[in-house]
Order: sequence, then structure tokens, then C-alpha cells
Amino acid sequence: MEIASFDREHVWHPYAPVPAPVPQHVVTGASGVRIALADGRELVDGMSSWWSAIHGYRHPRLDRAIGDQLGAMAHVMFGGLTHAPAVELARTLTAMTGLPKVFFADSGSVAVEVAIKMALQYGRASGRTRLMTVRGGYHGDTFGAMAVCDPVNGMHHMFASVLPEHVFAGEPPAHLSEAYLAELESTVARHSAELAAIIVEPVVQGAGGMRFYHPGYLRRLRELADEHGILLIADEIATGFGRTGELFGCDHAGVRPDIMCLGKALTGGYLSLAATLCTERVAEGVGVLMHGPTFMANPLATAVARASLELLAERPWREEVKGIEAGLSEGLAGARGLPGVRDVRVLGAIGVIETEAPVDVPEVQRTVMAHGVWLRPFGRLIYTMPPYPIGADDLALITRAMVAAAQAL
Repeated sequence: MEIASFDREHVWHPYAPVPAPVPQHVVTGASGVRIALADGRELVDGMSSWWSAIHGYRHPRLDRAIGDQLGAMAHVMFGGLTHAPAVELARTLTAMTGLPKVFFADSGSVAVEVAIKMALQYGRASGRTRLMTVRGGYHGDTFGAMAVCDPVNGMHHMFASVLPEHVFAGEPPAHLSEAYLAELESTVARHSAELAAIIVEPVVQGAGGMRFYHPGYLRRLRELADEHGILLIADEIATGFGRTGELFGCDHAGVRPDIMCLGKALTGGYLSLAATLCTERVAEGVGVLMHGPTFMANPLATAVARASLELLAERPWREEVKGIEAGLSEGLAGARGLPGVRDVRVLGAIGVIETEAPVDVPEVQRTVMAHGVWLRPFGRLIYTMPPYPIGADDLALITRAMVAAAQAL
């Protein structure tokens, strides 16, 4: 096929060389929870297009929102101008989060960059120029974001010599540990005079390893930030909008951050859009924020994002996610005790099989595709984050494919 052959020789794909060492499968369409391939196969999408298509594909309400907005304007600059889709989305987000100030960005990584800029501008007067985070985290692929990703086991070690050096505590354990609480307390106290902010992914560490940790650590970080006059940044790009069983990861701990980053599921997987929100106090301390993307608050993206959040508010997403959690727990139980399997874990609409050794990604994909499923494993992880409206039969298909892949290892 001409598309596939040209793609292989000329197009970079995520975290891959060019030419690509493995085939890239040509997609011709997507609807509901399925994607259609050029070779005629249909696959149940267990990835929600990297966790973004929470409502599935071609939802008529979201299609209509795009079409209606396209009839008015596709884009207009946000410098000196504004428009209803952006303002109404901001109104929705401030009500959902309790954070009154909104900066619209292009992508999740840029939302993190903006959050870091906010924190550093806010802390500049007191000479606070560093951030603290925990190992095992992932916050994006741009330079500011890379600097707060895991410096040892992350994907960005080759850039270590040119990144700012921030402060890292160890990986947060799954269960509440007094020893780890003490580590957090001592790390913050030791560096408090230089820390502008603490940045973490609430409760779930996503692309850094799909780890789940006890909400008590997030509560203690909120307390420590308040005690030492440090900002708390919650990177909710992967955890926001119901994925973990709560609307936001912070809700598991009952805390509100000073700055919150949102993305991925914000538009229901239709267009790239992110947002960084903050408190009134932070906004006043920052003043003029030196950032301004060309496509900031794009009307098409903000229109479909508002429609997606309205749809989320109306659908029984809590019940859907609880159902997915139950189905994943039951379906993945067969992987426990398999040779080479280190752990099986489920939280909300996230299911993970962690292996002892790095998986053979092409081989895993061949196995799951033979079962009629699309997954994208990485590192030592075979995992799924399915769309919320997935049915029980399709969910069972995903878990059978994951267990089969683990058995094949």
C-alpha cells in the first residue's frame, strides 16, 4: 500500500526512528469503540486514542459541535480577541475545578510548561527557582516538562545534561507508609527555601509506569506545601475527567491544587487542546504570563471541548467507570501468577499487567490484534484505558487479549 510504504520511509512516529522498524497500521475510520483498518479488520480500541476518546469515536453530539462551529469560524487569534466557545469552556472548567483563572494551551506538555512558568514567576520575588516532584512521574516531552519527569527510568535521560536540576523524592508506594511520609517531609523541609512548587500526577503515575499510589501522600504534600509557602501543581492530564473513578485525581485525596493541568480527554479526543488553571492568589502573583500559542483557545477545539464536558456531566460516567473497573478486575485476574508477570492492578477505567522484563511490543500487538483488539504496550506494561461506553463483551475481549499476550511472553 502506497500510504504505508511512504509512511515507513518518511514519517516519524512517537518514540521511534525513521524508517520505522515495525509496520504502522493504516486506519480508514473509527466509530463507537472500534477503529477500522485498511486491510478490512476492525479492532476494539483499548487505548481511547492515548486516553483521550472517553466517549468513543464519531459521537453525533461532538460531530455536530465541530460542524456548527465550523460554520461560524475555524480559528481566530486570541491576542486582543475572544469568542464564546472559549469563554463558555472557561466558565465550565472553573466551575468543575474551583480554580478561577484559565490559560488555554495547545497540548498537555505545553500546559505543564505554562504551569512551571506560573510557579517560577510567582516564586521569583522570593528567589524560589526549583521544583520538587517524585520519581516514576511523567509530565511531557518538552524541556520544562522533561526536567520533572523521572530522571533515571524515564524517556529523557539523553537530555539530562541540558535540563534544569530539580528535587526528587522516591517513587510513592501503593500503600500508606510512614517511612515514605517522613521522606516527603524531610525532602520538602530540606529544600523549602528554594522550591517554587511541587508537581505530581495525582494518585496515578501515567506514562512513567502506570503506578497507583495512596491518596494520603497527596494530602500530605498539600499540607507541606501550605506549611512552607510552596505551590502545589496537579498534573491531571491523564487522570482528569473521570478516568480514575473520581472526576479528578485530586478528589481521591479531597485536596485542591494551586495550579492544575488538563488535557487529553478535554475534547473527547477530537482535537488537541489543554488548559492550565490556577487560584486567584497565583494569578495575582504571576501578573503578565509570558506565553501565547498561535492556536490558543482555538474555536473548534474549545467548542467540542465544551460539548464533551456537557456530555460527560449528563452521562452516568461514575457507573460506567465502576463497571469497567469490575470487568477489568475480573478479566485480568487470570494473569496473576503467570510466569513473567510481576503485578496486575486496576483503578477505575485503567487496567495494567506489569511484567518482569520489557515486553516485545510488536509481538504483543500481533497477539492482541489477533483477538480483535488494539493496545499499545510500552516498557514492562500491557495496559488498557478503554472508552467509557464500552460494553461488557468488548471489555471482556480486551482482557482476554491482554491475558493471552501475557501468556505468550
